[in-house]
Amino acid sequence: MRLLLVEDDAKLADMLARSLREEGYAVDLAADGDRAYYQARVNEYDGIVLDIGLPKRDGLDVSQALRKEGKRVPILMLTARDAVRDRVAGLDAGADDYLTKPFALEELHARLRALLRRLPEVLPPTLNVADLTVDTRSQTVRRSDRTIPVTMKEYALLEYLARNAGRVVGRAELCEHVWDENHDPFSNALEVYINRLRRKVDDGSPTPLIHTHRGAGYRLGTNT
Repeated sequence: MRLLLVEDDAKLADMLARSLREEGYAVDLAADGDRAYYQARVNEYDGIVLDIGLPKRDGLDVSQALRKEGKRVPILMLTARDAVRDRVAGLDAGADDYLTKPFALEELHARLRALLRRLPEVLPPTLNVADLTVDTRSQTVRRSDRTIPVTMKEYALLEYLARNAGRVVGRAELCEHVWDENHDPFSNALEVYINRLRRKVDDGSPTPLIHTHRGAGYRLGTNT
């Protein structure tokens, strides 16, 4: 999943970005409200981690503007303000959840997982496609009675395909949600990861689940 992290403190932003990438997220960074608003309009994000106190345009204004334009992306708001009225202001501005600094990274990860499970549509904690199970809480994969070891990037790719099971997902859409803005769209990284997943998920099974639709994209599901 691809996140936009908006934080003007460079050291904190770097630490949070590294932590989120270790959890398997693709992370883009913005250091001020104008840049955050622009990036959220031109890119498709699965979630936004948004600080309130930002240069140029504060987080409340960014959130309100995105909601006014109909953007339903889940927003987790960060702030050093812990008064009830500040939390209410954040939620009224369109945030889906609120986290007060300082916070534990584990709580940030848990709140993000909760947000991404329920928005924009309700997702179960496990995604099942035939005999394949993707556990979104533990980020583990099983097929039939065996556990499949996957890297964080392989997991992110497989989870997105599982969220869209039965539908052909285009190359551009996959890259947009699994890689960050530094990804080279002309590289063969996607094909490499798809081939790795195919070997792990389908080898030894009578029913292949990962299908290539040439010129269109990839589909996770049975042939029927």
